[in-house]
Amino acid sequence: MAEFALIESIRTRCAVARDDVRLGIGDDAALLAVPSGWLLAVSTDTFVCGVHFLPDTAASDIGWKALAVNLSDLAAMGAEPAWAMLALTLPSADARWVEGFADGFAELARKHRVALVGGDTTQGPMSITVTIHGFVPPGAALTRAGARVGDGVYVTGTLGDAAAALSKTQSKSACDPQLLERLHRPTPRISQGSILRGRATSCIDVSDGLVADLGHICAASGVGAEIDADTLPASPALIAAFAAADRRAFQLASGDDYELCFTAPDAIATGLLRDLADSGCAAMRIGRIVAGADVQVRDANGSPLALPRSGWEHFA
Repeated sequence: MAEFALIESIRTRCAVARDDVRLGIGDDAALLAVPSGWLLAVSTDTFVCGVHFLPDTAASDIGWKALAVNLSDLAAMGAEPAWAMLALTLPSADARWVEGFADGFAELARKHRVALVGGDTTQGPMSITVTIHGFVPPGAALTRAGARVGDGVYVTGTLGDAAAALSKTQSKSACDPQLLERLHRPTPRISQGSILRGRATSCIDVSDGLVADLGHICAASGVGAEIDADTLPASPALIAAFAAADRRAFQLASGDDYELCFTAPDAIATGLLRDLADSGCAAMRIGRIVAGADVQVRDANGSPLALPRSGWEHFA
């Protein structure tokens, strides 16, 4: 497949019509109209073969996840998705792989009306970079700063499934399909981010591990946090596959969950949790914001738990 045939294949498969795209793929730059009265939220993530996905991962799953992790960043800001740009580096222009990748990308893009408006293709070691754009009302964006002492700490969905699936895959063990789905096709919590807008005091998506990501909230907000390890939400598939100690390690310090970790005052918790549950993705209180600067994990007796690591770091 030649370069321009590759681009045309991706463009055709990923076509999503939006009135705010005045000029899309095919020129030197896209022309895009930001709605009046909204701010533009922009985020970029890079996927590298062997680091973020295994070489034998299905192309369609890579396409889905490459977009999903970017949409998760918008969800954590309370933003509504609009446009994406894709930079695709491949060892060779494998037509079948490109078509599978584009189909997975487009499947998720259509769910959220994300238009692919440009990007780049080049030859080299496989890596995928997606830049996502979305809209948020002025003053309404969720950020990592704002958590206050006394706030509850919450997470949407369940934690640890993706890390559990990766562990099973790497050990070549049988794995529950539900765990594999969480690894390969995470669900960005866009609707839940919108519900949190104007209500949560801070928010982040859990991509590098709960303790590490909550630590970013603490650093930005100038506070500490305590997590009750026994309250961490686990899926039935995770409970069936691993003992409690292993589950806890996955839930606390492994990445790829792409759930939202947020803080909120107790006064609004009941209504907020009800609205999240009604949206199809419940949230659970897992701890509290305290004075200090660190994240402490405590067992059922309130004793601190030592962790060998807090989460994923690229250059550790």
